[in-house]
Amino acid sequence: MPSPYRAIFATPGTKAFSVAGFFGRIPISMMGIGIVTMISELTGRYGLAGALSATLATAAAVMGPQISRYVDRYGQRRVLRPATLVAVGAVAGLLICAQQGAPEWTLFVFAAGAGCVPSVGSMVRARWAEIYRGSPRELHTAYSWESIADEVCFIFGPIISIGLSTAWFPEAGPLLAAVFLVVGVFWLTAQRATEPVPHPRDEHTGGSALRSPGLQVLVATFVAVGAIFGSIDVVTVAFAEEQGHKAAASLVLAVYALGSCLAGAVFGLLHLKGQASTRWLVGVCAMAVSMIPLLLAGNLPLLAVALFVAGLSIAPTMVTTMALIEQHVPRTKLTEGMTWTGTGLAVGVALGSSAAGWVVDAAGADAGYAVPVASGVLAALVAFLGYRRLRTPAPTRGGHGTDGRHIEDGVQDSEHVA
Repeated sequence: MPSPYRAIFATPGTKAFSVAGFFGRIPISMMGIGIVTMISELTGRYGLAGALSATLATAAAVMGPQISRYVDRYGQRRVLRPATLVAVGAVAGLLICAQQGAPEWTLFVFAAGAGCVPSVGSMVRARWAEIYRGSPRELHTAYSWESIADEVCFIFGPIISIGLSTAWFPEAGPLLAAVFLVVGVFWLTAQRATEPVPHPRDEHTGGSALRSPGLQVLVATFVAVGAIFGSIDVVTVAFAEEQGHKAAASLVLAVYALGSCLAGAVFGLLHLKGQASTRWLVGVCAMAVSMIPLLLAGNLPLLAVALFVAGLSIAPTMVTTMALIEQHVPRTKLTEGMTWTGTGLAVGVALGSSAAGWVVDAAGADAGYAVPVASGVLAALVAFLGYRRLRTPAPTRGGHGTDGRHIEDGVQDSEHVA
């Protein structure tokens, strides 16, 4: 492991909560695609599969920030464990109803309940932020490490989920995802030493973290980015099926995540100068441009190459987004702020997967790749329109300026320079 990554794990407890967070995040990459695979295996209807995946993502978008807001106030252990049990119970209901051929409305009810799943990635990043507050270089490396972990989840998660659902039984993928969620969350919350100190209600002045203009830009852009991710998942499964190799969809999607993983690993070793907002804008535009070759891929090998190249811009953009959140969101609302970007992604995944499912049913998988292309154009447009809001960090307690200096009640404190 390169020295910058070794350095961040020198603090006791960091390895344990990072590994626990990894297991808790695997379901993010398994559940949506697992539901799509399960329903398509049981019914052959991609429209229904995409709609259920969209319902799950929408419910997560609604409940995720609320869960994180309570975490900021009451702590991770008190909030995450009951929320996880509710989500797992809903997943169990969804699998039983799907297997028994229950009415479709029951599937949507349980899919919505499964959206109570907490944003484990935000919880882990909040622990890193607590440990390395005022040390922007270490925090940059830590966020890069977590982006690598995210992408490793998306490399292996779809492979496991799709592989089990196609080779074993249709419900196997979502079932294993639920098991990973319970293990990861309960293991993470058992580690009290690194849990961020909750902030009482009287410290949460000013309403939701979403009132920050900078965060609003990030969330709006990530709605379009999420539509890219959601549509690519659905269309790739359908494209692989048309090619006669449905199970290969998991490998193709893994290559997509691999590109992001490698880019994130290199990005974490760099100490870049200049404004994070500029790097973020470039990253979003690169994501948009990388969608165009998907329209030209006529077979699975070419599609895998195109997705690998497309993945190279993901992790660096995500890491930069976390840095921007710290600049524009108060420390007392950091977990909520991080979750709002995940909410934007979830809303986008809902819209993208639903739209892609209907396009595939109506015109075939080749036409379906027009959805991520359109989503990329929209993401770049929103990023350009909101760029000015991101250039100047908000004078909020606990943020960091573009030069890495700590901002405390609107005044940069040189004592916190890394």
